[in-house]
Amino acid sequence: MNFNTRGIVLRTVKYGETSVIVSIFTELFGVQSYLVNGVRAASKKGNIRANLFQPGAILDMVVYHNELRNLQRIKEYQWSVLYENIFYDIFKGAVAMYMMELVQKCLRQPEPNPDLFYFTEDAMLHLDKANAAVVANYPLFFALHLANFFGFRIPDEHSETLNILDLQEGLFVDQLPSHQNYLEGDYSAVTAQLLRVMQPYELEDIKLPVTVRRKLLQSFEAYYVLHVPEFGHLRSLAVLQEVIGS
Repeated sequence: MNFNTRGIVLRTVKYGETSVIVSIFTELFGVQSYLVNGVRAASKKGNIRANLFQPGAILDMVVYHNELRNLQRIKEYQWSVLYENIFYDIFKGAVAMYMMELVQKCLRQPEPNPDLFYFTEDAMLHLDKANAAVVANYPLFFALHLANFFGFRIPDEHSETLNILDLQEGLFVDQLPSHQNYLEGDYSAVTAQLLRVMQPYELEDIKLPVTVRRKLLQSFEAYYVLHVPEFGHLRSLAVLQEVIGS
């Protein structure tokens, strides 16, 4: 059957001479894999088609869907949103790649999750419009708030006594844990500050040195490794950290 759905491109892999296999987070069916033929043809039309499957792209699609198949087909596709900056700004592009890889690694089952879809879509739209000060903190903000949808949200309970973030437990505690997976001092306090951010524009008021952002990005990756089975490591993190340091 044919279905109309929006989708957010998570990852694209070359297949054969002219085709790609695309992992897309769809509004109706959750994460799905699609085989798309002819998008890598050596022509102007082929290049235009390939551009539509960049990670982070938001598409309107008509898809064939069969629950018994692991690889689906797309009948029609077009831009749902035309970004002004994400695909042309190196910094925003690196942040978008990080966000898409993070979502992909957390989405294991092909089941609908409309709340997460709308959150991710909204996050991409805000990223496209954000100023440099907001973009600098955006990966941290996204990583913390994405955890809400997968059952390991960190409660905002930081205080003078509960000033150590135990990454293994996902809680602010008052004593150093017996393991090494924790944040203290400014790192713990900044994490609490980021947890209180509800709208992206508020990130502009959080001024952080590059070294603090790097440490927090590494720690938040460790947090996901602890809480998402077979998470592995984020390939996009090295690129993002290189951009942050530039």
